[in-house]
Amino acid sequence: MSSLPTPAGNPAGGKPVITPPSAAVRSEAADRLAGLATPAGALGRLGELGVWLAAVQGQCPPSPPSNVRAVIFAGDHGVTSYGVSAYPAAVTPAMVRTFVAGRAGVSALAAAHGVSVRVLDLAVDDDLDGLDPAVSRFKVRRSSEPLHLRDALTEQETRQALEAGAAIAAEEIAAGADLLISGDMGIGNTTPATALIAAVLGLPAVELTGRGTGIDDGALVAKQDLIQAALDRTKDSGLTPTQTLAALGGADLAASVGFLVAAARAGVPVLLDGVIAVACALVAEEIEPGVAAWFAAGHRSTEPAQSLALDKLGLVPLLDLGMRLGEGSGAVAAVPVVRSAAAVLRDVALLSELGI
Repeated sequence: MSSLPTPAGNPAGGKPVITPPSAAVRSEAADRLAGLATPAGALGRLGELGVWLAAVQGQCPPSPPSNVRAVIFAGDHGVTSYGVSAYPAAVTPAMVRTFVAGRAGVSALAAAHGVSVRVLDLAVDDDLDGLDPAVSRFKVRRSSEPLHLRDALTEQETRQALEAGAAIAAEEIAAGADLLISGDMGIGNTTPATALIAAVLGLPAVELTGRGTGIDDGALVAKQDLIQAALDRTKDSGLTPTQTLAALGGADLAASVGFLVAAARAGVPVLLDGVIAVACALVAEEIEPGVAAWFAAGHRSTEPAQSLALDKLGLVPLLDLGMRLGEGSGAVAAVPVVRSAAAVLRDVALLSELGI
């Protein structure tokens, strides 16, 4: 496989273009946190989150995010027919229709917390007849190749998906997004996500593979074997991070990577969801070091690969509810925590104001 370009805006071989969150504002926010009329450390992770939010916003105190926008990247995967999921691929297009109708799990959470949700078909194995053509405007292909047998995507498809993700991020930012969420929908998608994490971390499949949609013990072993076969197929190829994405990912995952890189480049923070989003964040950080500073982890899923990838990224999840729904739902559920962090850093009195 020849060299692939990184997402639009950073030519292959060029220097990274990520500007880190403001160190000066981070220091100011840390000082403000220390000066609040609360016992030292009493706000715990909430205080730390408020400091991060101030740094990524470039202002202290920070403002509670008011235009949170979630994008669900939908796609099918060639591995689904090899027994890695408890559900058939037909569920993917059915769920896309459910998102459009506003009746999915993430839809309910988003309505409760004032979050915009947009679903886009990157690689659904269906024509989605009857839906607004805008849903499939960025479609790359129908499904992906079985990654244990051959590369999931071609070079051109990977490039197209990365550029699509960047374009989607630009649209959401132009719509006023001050916090982005990358969601997912695709039966079988925990398999490529786990394979990507295993490849980046250099770990065997048996240490990372989870039950995804709830597979039984026999299917879990089959899933582990399939992922290990994919890793063995590519391990001595000397692949770049983008080439690894083409070999082991899918158009939906590649678009999510492009989305995450573009958000970081634009200085817009992202709240990560479960194993799919975190796998994409890990690859994004490999492609362009520094993007992870713009990410916060919304929740810890039940997939072991997600926890290991979060450790690598240096991120600690805000929620741990045993969720494994995907869709961006765990991140959406964490939005009130982010808003709470901004509120306490902004609205709690300072000790100096109390004459203390």
